[in-house]
Amino acid sequence: MRVLFACGGTGGHINPAIASAKTLKERRPEAEILFAGAEGGMETRLVPDAGFPIKTVPVEGFHRALKLSSVSGNLRAFRKLIYALRWADELVREFAPDVVMGTGGYACYPILRAASKAKIPTLIHESNAYPGLATRMLSKRLSRVMVNFPESERYLKRKDNITVVGTPIREDMIFQDRAVARRELGLGELPLLVSFWGSQGAREMNKMMAEFVAMESKGECRFQHIHACGKYGYRWMPQMLEGMGVTGENTPNFELREYIYDMARVMAAADLVMCRGGASTLSELMALAKPAIIVPSPNVADNHQEKNARVLGDVGGAVVITERECSGKRLYEEACSLLNDAEKRAAMSSALGKIAVLDATDRIYQEITSLAKPNVF
Repeated sequence: MRVLFACGGTGGHINPAIASAKTLKERRPEAEILFAGAEGGMETRLVPDAGFPIKTVPVEGFHRALKLSSVSGNLRAFRKLIYALRWADELVREFAPDVVMGTGGYACYPILRAASKAKIPTLIHESNAYPGLATRMLSKRLSRVMVNFPESERYLKRKDNITVVGTPIREDMIFQDRAVARRELGLGELPLLVSFWGSQGAREMNKMMAEFVAMESKGECRFQHIHACGKYGYRWMPQMLEGMGVTGENTPNFELREYIYDMARVMAAADLVMCRGGASTLSELMALAKPAIIVPSPNVADNHQEKNARVLGDVGGAVVITERECSGKRLYEEACSLLNDAEKRAAMSSALGKIAVLDATDRIYQEITSLAKPNVF
């Protein structure tokens, strides 16, 4: 059995493909797996690290803003796309896969298009509630469109090839023990707030978090708090907090980190999470049933993070605040309200548990193998 995976650009595209490939290889050791991605992309590091070979092509995305400065970039992207389409035809012909699966990224469209033309079974996995451009363009001609959120169906014209599979998340996230995690972190009985905002737009959110922590140092709302400010935030945020009067003495339960390297442990211990609206992060929140305050990044295509967040907000599992409505004071008030209301948090956890998909990799495996030719087994 030969399976070609096309992915790239962000971890949200790459990690579900790697997780799916690992499950396939574990259950079908004889399977031949090849990845396709963009030259110089994150996938060129993550895929080989996971033990899989990858072929790459120079390809890039189009600028959607209507600016004169975008014209030359789009012309360059168009030339690369033409080359990528020819390259994809050749790769599909040479590797002769039985199934091709894409998860997003610049190389995804040419590979899936080539496979579809060659009458090879094709699948795409869409993590976001609002489908990406490749999914929208190709959905009618693909064998399966696997979605994370049922809400994605409303944006796609063809309905009979859509199936809800969730998004694969790390197994260590699911199987952490809360009591053990809290003990290993040295936490007391107070509820734990965990906050992180990622790289895009993190500076503005970290400024709000400085205001948040300053209020935390003076307020009567008692909780434990781990905040990850990122590599660049760690250069200036400690000094900003010090200038705002935040000290170890008045915030003994606050911990500022550059990154949360032990994310599985920290998330298991958390009572409330504040974060962006990336699909992978929200899938983890659902799987772990963690109540959240979500501030979607406005710096993403098609405002897809807000659409993701609204899915959790609409079922009562999260409080969604747009960045333009956000401030340190607003975040602090919302957090305190939830941290002081265990019953409300329990209701939010229950709501998230009802929409969580814990067997995403198994569902994807079943879709891949169901499309493979009978004689490949």
